[in-house]
Amino acid sequence: MEKNGGPPAEFILILTMSDFPIKSPGNAGILPASAPHKAWHSRGYLPHFDHPGLVQSITFRLHDSVPADVIVQWRRELKLTGEEEANDPRCVEVRVRIEKYADQGRGECWLSDPAVAKVVEDALLYFDGRRYHLLAWCVMPNHVHVLIETHEGFPLGDVIHTWKSYTAKECNKLIKRKGDFWMPDYYDRFIRDGHHLQKVWRYIEENPVKAGLCAKAGDWKWSSAAGSAAILAASGGAGGTPAFPAPPSPTSLSSCCSRPQSRLS
Repeated sequence: MEKNGGPPAEFILILTMSDFPIKSPGNAGILPASAPHKAWHSRGYLPHFDHPGLVQSITFRLHDSVPADVIVQWRRELKLTGEEEANDPRCVEVRVRIEKYADQGRGECWLSDPAVAKVVEDALLYFDGRRYHLLAWCVMPNHVHVLIETHEGFPLGDVIHTWKSYTAKECNKLIKRKGDFWMPDYYDRFIRDGHHLQKVWRYIEENPVKAGLCAKAGDWKWSSAAGSAAILAASGGAGGTPAFPAPPSPTSLSSCCSRPQSRLS
């Protein structure tokens, strides 16, 4: 039996891990545990919310995946000023347009190179369990989707800056180029409840299928779905394993996703 994408049943435990004290690693270059979280704030023209223990869906893209002038044109058309809340229908419309545009495989698509994709995936996995809990991810040819739970003392913006700065340097080395690798800023959305969690988790893992890159989510090597599929295959396709059981019902997770007070500062 083929496993569908989505959160494992024990995710209810992952979501409550932020209730426990987290020790700050002593490695050089790691942010101190006292680093402040910024709640609602803006970097450039995108609204962000940062709070420890929050489950966040994040997307960042190659710098040529969606031309900046195209985004500016869309924002002008929709009369966006940068003061809107993230769930404003016009902001949602911009995100939908960007997703559709990027899924067409625009730009150089450097992440389609397996060596480049591995650098990015390894960077996401490196601090898992120390700076954040990495829940789901997918490295697409020209953009990256990530679902994480943030940790106290490691603000979301700093986590993403580490991913992008390290991978930009290493990937540029691999493809023998200089210059911007990632588009400035990033998109993030906090997870409201169990239904939203399942929807986002499946969206991330099914993105390669939607884009016509593979037949099944587990076929895409650079994603959390690939790991789930490998374990399922090793188990003989029994419909779940201790590590990756069948997804829970949304109601079993609804109390675990807290909704922050909404308002941009």
